[in-house]
Amino acid sequence: MNSHNLAKHLLPPILLEGLRVIQSRHEQDFGLSGDYNSWNEAQQASTGYDAELILEKTKAALLKVKNGEAIYERDSVLFNEIQYTWPLLAGLMWVAAQSGGRLNVLDFGGSLGSTYFQNRAFLQNLPGIRWNIIEQPAHVKVGKKYFEDEILKFFPDIKQCLSETKPNVIVLGSVLQYLEKPYSVLNKLLDLPVDTVIIDRTSFLEGPTDRLCVQKVPPDIYPASYPIWIFSEQQFIHYIQKRNFEIITEFQSLDLLKAPVHAVWKGMILERKKSF
Repeated sequence: MNSHNLAKHLLPPILLEGLRVIQSRHEQDFGLSGDYNSWNEAQQASTGYDAELILEKTKAALLKVKNGEAIYERDSVLFNEIQYTWPLLAGLMWVAAQSGGRLNVLDFGGSLGSTYFQNRAFLQNLPGIRWNIIEQPAHVKVGKKYFEDEILKFFPDIKQCLSETKPNVIVLGSVLQYLEKPYSVLNKLLDLPVDTVIIDRTSFLEGPTDRLCVQKVPPDIYPASYPIWIFSEQQFIHYIQKRNFEIITEFQSLDLLKAPVHAVWKGMILERKKSF
């Protein structure tokens, strides 16, 4: 699989902005369930989603944030205060500090800019900043029309992004667990000429094997259910180390969902091992 085909693996397309919901008052009815043997089996146990509806809801919420009419958006839901993931922001600043203040982000599956808008108050005074989002064509079309500016850019694939700019950090915010073949995609991303990768809002469990579940979203957010991986943390870390990356730090994420096993949502900052 070539890097310019990676965006095709963001399945389903809705996964990139609205799949990751916070624990709700309906916790007993919604969250993660099941133990499926294949992606197809998990899909058959899912009801699906209305991608156009969710994209429109996300667009409306983020436009309010962009225009100063709302404070913060996550998963198409508006909040009255920003909920920061401080280790992610620290990681971005760490990369900028090593690059003379320059921050050039490749945000794989970054919706319409949720993570950028979350952190822009801290980023906007950097001497050089560019935020590149790789998304599905429908998201790119909306992003270019309503959100793109001199900082925020949208691309349908990595090849086009790299033809214009050279990112110095990759952000993977709540995306890997919603891909049919997450390790295949991660493998291609780690092959890119970028030495720092920040993973956030990703589901893990203790134990030697991954578990495939179905996530059901409360309908007051949007009606949907879809497959989701809970990664074996042991296996995931082993894979990262085999790819010549080291984990600089791990941190807890904002998400908290009911699951059939003890699962945690966390993040990691990865750095390519230096060869001497």
